[in-house]
Amino acid sequence: MITIIHQREKCIGCHYCVEMAFSRWRMSKKDGKSVLLGAKEKKGFWTVKVTEDELEENQRAAKACPVNIIQVREH
Repeated sequence: MITIIHQREKCIGCHYCVEMAFSRWRMSKKDGKSVLLGAKEKKGFWTVKVTEDELEENQRAAKACPVNIIQVREH
């Protein structure tokens, strides 16, 4: 199982996560920040558990993020 963690408040809206992992990320039309699809928010951190098949693309998204607000953890 993989957990993706996103600190949405710190997002600068660069769009890299959406380009790297479109199946899990979108840009909000309301505020221009990225949205982690399926995630739940707790104390400013948005998290979602995904399967192994989403690991590589989300690792690329985390590496591409210029403000380092995406974490991908393997369990």
